[in-house]
Amino acid sequence: MRHYEIVFMVHPDQSEQVPGMIERYSETIKAGNGTIHRLEDWGRRQLAYPINKLHKAHYVLMNIEASSDVVDELETAFRYNDAVLRNMIMRKKEAETEVSHQMGKKDDRRSDRNEEQDDNEAA
Repeated sequence: MRHYEIVFMVHPDQSEQVPGMIERYSETIKAGNGTIHRLEDWGRRQLAYPINKLHKAHYVLMNIEASSDVVDELETAFRYNDAVLRNMIMRKKEAETEVSHQMGKKDDRRSDRNEEQDDNEAA
């Protein structure tokens, strides 16, 4: 089995359906004897350019280990789901389990802000 990184973007009006979609895709992976090494829900983010006149989308990242049949099944599921605006499936050499740069970046900004507030209060 090979390692893959999957990112898919969901229509912002369908954000409440994202947990169900993640569950459905996770079950597909597990049914094919695959494993999920990392699953991150990045939430709504600004798009770099409009897609179908939309400026925001709900992002989800998955790092999985699965057979090519499972990946083909996921690709078909993405294609026929109208809520999925874009998807990208990349083959990786090894599993990635640490927190992604996107998730860490968000937390770093908050911690920097908190440190600045603490410094201002101390002065």
